[in-house]
This record gives sequence, C-alpha cells and structure tokens, in this order.
Amino acid sequence: MRRQMKVTPVVLSTIIAASSICGCGSSKMTETAATTATETKSDSSYEYETATEDSACYATEAYEECTDMYYPEEPQYNTESYEKPEENGYNLVSTKPLSTFAADVDTASYSNVRRMIEDGYTLSEINTDAVRPEEFINYFSYDLNNPEGNNKFGITTEITTCPWNEDHELMFVGMKTRDIDLSEAPASNLVFLVDVSGSMDEPDKLPLLQKSLTELVNSLPGKGVISIVTYSGHEEVLLAGESMKNKREVINAIDSMSASGCTNGEAGIQKAYQIAEDNYIDGGINRIVMCTDGDLNVGVDNPDDLEKLIEEKKNNGIFLSVLGFGTGNLKDDNLERLADRGNGNYSYIDSLFEGKKVLVDEMGSTLVTVAKDVKLQVEFNPARVNSYRLIGYENRLMNDADFNDDTKDGGEIGAGHSVVALYEIVPEGSQGAINLKYQDKSSDDKSEEKADENSEFYSEYATVSVRYKEPEADKSELFSIVVGDKDFSEEGSENIRFAGLVAEFAMILSDSEHKGTATLQDIMDGYKQVENTDEYKDEFNQLVRMVAKRS
Repeated sequence: MRRQMKVTPVVLSTIIAASSICGCGSSKMTETAATTATETKSDSSYEYETATEDSACYATEAYEECTDMYYPEEPQYNTESYEKPEENGYNLVSTKPLSTFAADVDTASYSNVRRMIEDGYTLSEINTDAVRPEEFINYFSYDLNNPEGNNKFGITTEITTCPWNEDHELMFVGMKTRDIDLSEAPASNLVFLVDVSGSMDEPDKLPLLQKSLTELVNSLPGKGVISIVTYSGHEEVLLAGESMKNKREVINAIDSMSASGCTNGEAGIQKAYQIAEDNYIDGGINRIVMCTDGDLNVGVDNPDDLEKLIEEKKNNGIFLSVLGFGTGNLKDDNLERLADRGNGNYSYIDSLFEGKKVLVDEMGSTLVTVAKDVKLQVEFNPARVNSYRLIGYENRLMNDADFNDDTKDGGEIGAGHSVVALYEIVPEGSQGAINLKYQDKSSDDKSEEKADENSEFYSEYATVSVRYKEPEADKSELFSIVVGDKDFSEEGSENIRFAGLVAEFAMILSDSEHKGTATLQDIMDGYKQVENTDEYKDEFNQLVRMVAKRS
C-alpha cells in the first residue's frame, strides 16, 4: 500500500548528496539536499522545484550527466503536490444573483484518485486537495441534447431534490458539442513533448506513456505531421514534421525513448514550440501534448515567464495539453496550471485502459477545438432561489464582469466534448432559506413584483448564458436558455441522479463541509437504480465499494 508521507529536506554533505540525489534522475526518491530550492512567486501559488547550479545534480564531475545511481534500501518518499482553493460556499441570490465560471473541464482528478483507491489507500489517506468534484462529474458520459441546426452547443437542464439534503434542490446544466469524424477533421500538427528524465523510469510512467502514444498514433488519420521532442538534462528532437502516414517511423521513435537524467522542462517546452511553429498549419490543429510526471527541477528560473510563453503561444494558435503519469512524484498542481495556461486539457493516465479512453476514444474532444474562451454565467431568480453553491470549479471562477469582456480567457471545448455543472440550491421559502431583515421589508415595487407568484418570471429558476469564440475569432458570441418549472422532476433523470452520486462521492473523499447526510452506502444503494450503465460507471461503483470496505 502506498502511503503519503511528508518529508523535510535534510542538509547533507556535497558528496552524499551527489550519491543519493533522485530529483535529477533516479526513480527512487530519497531525501534531497538543501541546495534544491523551492521558488514561489508572491502573486502565484504555483511552485516549481528549481535546482541551483551547485545542486547535487552538478556537485561533482562524475555526476555531470545526472546518473541513475541510487541506494535501493532507501525508503520511497511521496512528494506528490496538489493545490485546491477553498470550497465554494453558498451565495445569497438577493446579493449575488450571478455565478460565472470558465467552462473548461479536465478529468485528471478522478483517474488519479482512482489510482490511489486501487493502490489500497483508505479514506483518511487520500489527499483531500487531490479531489476536484467537477472533474469527477465530468469524467463520465451523460445523455445530453445534441446541438440543433447551426447551434454550437446542445444544452440540457434539470432540477430535482437534493439527495444529501432534503431541504435543498439540485440543478443540472449540461453542454455538448457536435461529434466529429476525425477523417474529416483539419490536418494536424502534433508535437509530443516527452519527459524522459530518471524519475520517469517506472512501469507506470514512460513504458505506459509509450504504449498509450502508440495507440494514439495507430488511430490517427494520415493528414498532417507528428514531431517528438524529449527532455531530461537536455532536450532532443527525435522527429520533426514527420508525415502521419509514416506510422512505423513514428512508433519506432516512441519505442526508442528511455529514461535518465535531470528534468529540464523549460528547455523542452521552448524546443517544442519552435518545432510547432516550424510546422504550423493554417486552419489546422496545432497542438503540443506534454507527457510527464510533472517535476520541473532544472532550468525554470522564472515560472511567470514560462507561463507567459505558454499564453503567448496559445494566442498565436498553438495549444498545450498535458498528460500526467506515475505515482509518488506527481506534480498535479504544476500540470493543471500549465494546461490551463495553454488552452488545453489535463488528463492523468494510470493504465493503458485510461490511455485508450483519453487518446483514442475521446481524441476528438482532446485535439479538435470547436470553441474557445467558453464562459458560463447563471442568473438566479430570487423569487424562486434563496441561495446557491456551485459544486466544484473553484479554480475556474471568474468575476461576473469578465463574462462580457472578450479580453478575459475562458475555457476550451473540443468536438464531441461535454461540460456538466451541478448547483445545490436552497429554494425560497424553504426551512434553510435566509431571510434578510431590511431587504425583505423593502417597499421597492420592482422587488415586490418579483416575489409575486403571478409575475412574468415566477416560473423561472434561472437563466443560463453561454459566451464563446470560434477557434479563429476574437469576438465572442452569446446565447441563453431559461431553467424553469418544466425542468423540475421529483425523481430526476438518470443524468442528474448519477451526477449526484458522483458529487456525493467527491464530497465524502474531500471531507466537504456541505456533504450533509451523504454516505458511501447511500451511493451504493443509489447506483442500484441506475439502468444505463457502462464499464466506467460500473468501475465507479466498485471504487465506492472498495473505500467503504476499508472504512
């Protein structure tokens, strides 16, 4: 069983540090020398591990190439890092009627926590910061409305009773783009940026990555080019602009990779962007896919400059997606932030099964962008909703005024991609509703009209608005729909019932203060009522059972 442990770096002599250092190449984690520093910018909570020039990686000439020497008897420490803002609380509709966030969804959190559970973690051993509820919810497929006519999105809305709080209700908002046949997709310019440092020398890292990339290459249409850039102590170009038709050549390059050395991620990223620019396809898919365990410990002198580079290239049409691998050293916070800056998705690959899901089954949504800077804003009706909270999306929240500001970034949506959001709402007049002494006594005619059951908008719970840009556009487009009484169902469809079960599981794993009466047994009982199951949903039920058995 892998257990999470926190380790304080110990001051070692230069000779010992040179012998036992692992951040620069060994796959066995040992206590690092004090010469390895952690830089944190005051305006960012994002951390990179940065090795100084006299760090153990370069302590002696014998270790100039960052060899893979290690002592097997040393314990393996867990240096995984996570970052999650404070959980969303309730907002009074009378004072904050708008909820605004970027409709950008990753799925790494679910597959990463799944790995922990399958490795034997108990409920108390799972890092609560690793649990992002929206990524749990969006890992699964739902029966969503397809776009109609020339519409970019199909929208599905629903309201039902809240399973973990009988006085509350649950509102479901789902968006789906049109599926695409990849044979009809634009030509692709794909650059695989692969971490081959020593820390990737584990079966669940580089070997799994190679198998996953091979599956992707075999499924790609023959339109476009592929490049492969590796990085460890230095960057290396294995392929530059190779035709996708030459699959054997590409797979040979993938098979040739081996892990050793330090992790000079910045040099690799710089080289990958250069290759992407050299092979840029106007009107095509231009994307870098970074594959790593997330440890950037050499070459990153200024994290802000690296993020600015990624944002600049994104604005020039080159997007960055990230695939995370491995255990014990995963820098989840780093990887999520890089993908966010690059207008890409962040996925965690814990098995070849997951590799096929992300890179083959969902390849269209991963590679083909159909809308960028997608923002979602919900306006709640105070006559029907007293207060609300958005479940998850804490790191996607936006200022309400940013919704109409085309200079503010939103999320990226791919072909056949779906985005689901859940709101827990407190109905007006319910036992849990908060009544304001002065606002409720207001004699304002407009307020009284809103509260009147005969008013024009009384049947409406909320208005959902979506703003987005076409992939090559600078000006956004807007459309809105109303969520009303017609969307309420006491029993709820399988969409909202299953999403509710997943949300309950995420809240239990993260020890949410809003989990109410949710229990693992409730989730297992609720799953028995789900009829439209698949292998992913069945696996979810098994994970719940595993956690329950250990609790």
